[in-house]
Amino acid sequence: MASRNTPKTCFTMLIPEVEKELQSFPERRSIILCGIETQACITSTTLDLLEKGFDVHVVADACSSRSQVDRLVALNRLKQSGAFLTTSEGVILQLLQDSSHPKFKQVQKLIIEPAPDSGLLSLF
Repeated sequence: MASRNTPKTCFTMLIPEVEKELQSFPERRSIILCGIETQACITSTTLDLLEKGFDVHVVADACSSRSQVDRLVALNRLKQSGAFLTTSEGVILQLLQDSSHPKFKQVQKLIIEPAPDSGLLSLF
């Protein structure tokens, strides 16, 4: 959504350019997030979006941190704050909604192999 030329210097991605883009889709109330430095950027962005009334879905196995402790504590904090934690496979299937979706067979090839252990089970 944000231009590739938008410098990212703050932890949150809810910068004016992104807010403007979100306002152009007022019917959308759900946001899917993934990225790096879960304890900083993902947390700041999630908390800002929650404050604005969005449903935030954090793709836990697509978020990283330099340390597993920071990652797990941040994901737990986000869950306690009202974000929904999901997985890559879960969000992909929710976006498709139905196995009759024209892209289902193509996507199924991507998710047929189980993902490696992400170290997230202790969070649940």
